[in-house]
Amino acid sequence: MWVAFTGHMAHPHSAHRDTEMKAIVLTKFGGTDSFELQDVPIPEVDVGELLVRVVATAINPLDYQIRRGDYPEYVPLPAIIGHDVSGVVEKVGLGVTDFKVGDEVFYTPKIFGPKGGSYAEYNVVPESLVTHKPSNLSHEEAASTTLVGGTAWEALVSRAKLSPAESVLIHGGAGGVGSIAIQLAKVMGATVYTTCRSNDFDFVRQLGADHAIDYTSKNYIEEIASLTGNKGVNVVFDTIGGQTLSQSPHVLSDAGRVVTIVDLETPQNLVAAWGVNAEYHFVFTRQNRGKLQALKTLLENGRIRPIIGASFSLTQIPEAHTTLERGVVNGERLNGKVVISVS
Repeated sequence: MWVAFTGHMAHPHSAHRDTEMKAIVLTKFGGTDSFELQDVPIPEVDVGELLVRVVATAINPLDYQIRRGDYPEYVPLPAIIGHDVSGVVEKVGLGVTDFKVGDEVFYTPKIFGPKGGSYAEYNVVPESLVTHKPSNLSHEEAASTTLVGGTAWEALVSRAKLSPAESVLIHGGAGGVGSIAIQLAKVMGATVYTTCRSNDFDFVRQLGADHAIDYTSKNYIEEIASLTGNKGVNVVFDTIGGQTLSQSPHVLSDAGRVVTIVDLETPQNLVAAWGVNAEYHFVFTRQNRGKLQALKTLLENGRIRPIIGASFSLTQIPEAHTTLERGVVNGERLNGKVVISVS
């Protein structure tokens, strides 16, 4: 589980605008009314850290899970959450060598960091997590790629070690992580199968999916068997949960790999996994500059493109949460990321 939090945020007795920032603060667990717009102190910069003016951030399923109270033990309230930043360096701490004031950067804030997440005008981050923003992207586009891009990279490159000429089934290919994962898998030379709704077929095929399966009307296990001549796929990437862990062995080739980013409380029977020598990986993304640097190169070369489905302002974060939770924007299904223009 990931979260950036601030702990107690008392207002100083003598507040000045240059020492405070606007932030969307989670004051309690529950619905979207749990957020408040507040003036809070700008975090102090320590050795090896950067102060970044946040130009854009984004919303992830993790964010509304935290808001509704799924992980209270990780989140001392009040808290500033948020896990994507694209912005401009405002100040550098002692020991910082690779960045200077005015640099445009993008990153995911430190997991369990004590200085707050990205739902604010400023964020403090260790230099080791930061990369220069792709020059061809807007801040909103860059912010839409950090957490989902790092997650897809961790799943397909670091864990599954997907190879050229292999095949992968990506569950939820029209979602934030799935839409980047499809593109990354194609860059890696894989054949891509994905599950989604039929009205998302054109979307996922434009991203590079070779085969799309409507999970609402088809049995994906039967479809994979038919499409692969009963050979199965080398990798299953699970972004949706449910019974995916127990059902994956039925679509895997021998020595196949399953990578999931969904934490499941309900036990599942994995006996079938022995029959195909399956390998399972459970991923909570570990962010670092190396992953983002690799993604930056792909983004600047046009090999991967950001997918933005909806945009809001900082004060509209409650509405942004509702949009992502419902998966609907302007009466149509949401594809890709929900982004926030902060400044």
